Amino acid sequence: MRVLLIALKSASAMKIQISYTGRSYQTSTLLPAEITLDENSSVADALRMLTKDLSDEQQLPASCLVAVSGEHIGTLSSYTNRPLRDRDELILIAPVAGG
Repeated sequence: MRVLLIALKSASAMKIQISYTGRSYQTSTLLPAEITLDENSSVADALRMLTKDLSDEQQLPASCLVAVSGEHIGTLSSYTNRPLRDRDELILIAPVAGG
């Protein structure tokens, strides 16, 4: 029974592609190009996974734009949390200069 449960759990995982651009390119070298999340995970889950091991100095700026598969959903400080689907692309764009 244990083997069956493990197989079912891994079948419900999804891969999310990650793209970074902008002034935080040093931080982007610390982050993966792809993450694996449980099915029914959201943008908030993905962002939490991406930033959990970054120090305060390495965190992406709150003004960083967030998009999912080409659809802009806000900034890190204020975005529409939505479910992710397998093979979605999470795009993080840190502003290069003022507004």
